[in-house]
Amino acid sequence: MHVGAWGLAVLVMVIVSWLLYRYLAPQSWREWGRVGVVQAFIIAFYAEMYGFPLTIYFLTRFFGLDLAWTEGGNLWAQLFGTPMAHIVAMLLGYAIVFGGAVMVADGWRRVHKARREGRLATGGVYAQVRHPQYTGLFLIVFGEGIVHWPTIVSVIAFPVIVIAYTLLAKREERQMIKEFGDEYRAYRQRVPMLIPRFGSEVQET
Repeated sequence: MHVGAWGLAVLVMVIVSWLLYRYLAPQSWREWGRVGVVQAFIIAFYAEMYGFPLTIYFLTRFFGLDLAWTEGGNLWAQLFGTPMAHIVAMLLGYAIVFGGAVMVADGWRRVHKARREGRLATGGVYAQVRHPQYTGLFLIVFGEGIVHWPTIVSVIAFPVIVIAYTLLAKREERQMIKEFGDEYRAYRQRVPMLIPRFGSEVQET
């Protein structure tokens, strides 16, 4: 049972926050607000997962649902009345998180290599979506905060994060057009922004 494990909560917050700034570090002061939304999500989410099950308390106190704090306050286990629901949600959620983490890491590696070489990144995950690191972030937040361990905070934060980073992606694309011109316009026509077209060919450049 995770309730009251504040030491573990702090440890996980530090690790996840380090990964956030390692792979999605703000490029300018304007981006700190968007990263701040994700940071707030991390703090609130893991404080609830390991510290105090606010969502269970809220649903019980204000909506009169018959929920307990067993299974560390996991909502799926409470709603379905069995720990197996938590296990299934955990496995599915972590699979989504892993897929998102792979996209973020591969996107980070490819874009930094392309920057060193002074060219546009178009291979690997960049052949599937134009902003794989943001798509990966969405998958991570969705897998952890919606599928695995849904909370009031995560359900509210997810669309806010999606909107914030979609707007950032559009702003970045205007800068990319200034830098790469017609090459980026052609790439933008060929590759979707955030949602992959499954079955499309992946280039290895």
